[in-house]
Amino acid sequence: MNRFKALFPQPKPIIGMISLPPLPGYTDFRSINMLIEAALSDLQAIERGGASGVLIENDFDQPHTMRAGPEIIAAMARVTREVTARASVPVGVQVLLNDWRASLAIAAASHAQFVRLDFFVDRVQIKAGIIEPEPQAVLAYRQAIRAEEIVLLTDLQVKYSTLIDGPKSLCQSAHQATIAGADALIVTGPATGTGPQVDDLLAAQGALPVLIGSGLTPHNASELLALADGAIVGTALRSGASASDRVVEAQVRTLMQTIPT
Repeated sequence: MNRFKALFPQPKPIIGMISLPPLPGYTDFRSINMLIEAALSDLQAIERGGASGVLIENDFDQPHTMRAGPEIIAAMARVTREVTARASVPVGVQVLLNDWRASLAIAAASHAQFVRLDFFVDRVQIKAGIIEPEPQAVLAYRQAIRAEEIVLLTDLQVKYSTLIDGPKSLCQSAHQATIAGADALIVTGPATGTGPQVDDLLAAQGALPVLIGSGLTPHNASELLALADGAIVGTALRSGASASDRVVEAQVRTLMQTIPT
């Protein structure tokens, strides 16, 4: 059985995002206890609302850095361990902007079950610079830290990035990621809160599960999830767009009521 489907046996699993407030080193950081409180509040709302998993990430650490400092890694490991100790659903980690080593290390140390990697097989230009794909290094590092059980959810031509080496179809990226060792593929729209195009979801379909990585709402869930195997959802579940806004249980329930079975 596919590793993603073994972790998420539901027909259309929805993974709710736990977007942490700013971490140590950023101006608006308050305390580790506040981070834990926010994460556990979101966990409770996501679980009670009926979603299938949670993904912890640090999008409010603005501006992003290409690699996370030790203070970020330590804080995320502490928070993630508090979440996994209480969660009844699978827990994942994503350290932004592109620190896949930190994501895997935190997941391994805190007993999280999956990671999301924005960049896996696509060579792209982003605001911070050029991203060189390193799929072999990802798998080698996962093996080196004895974390082979951690599931890899990998984006294809992720939002806010531009391909460098000329045109490349999403189908090509999907094929490359499948061969490289991904467990599931993520398709996003061009920006946060914007859903993917139907044609992109169709192009990604193949041997691996395809997840919607941005812009899923109660209004488009029926249409988009007819072409996907699940979704990672953040914006539609939160009370607002600021770092202090948290996941609202009622919004999770509203979305879950629209999920096709």
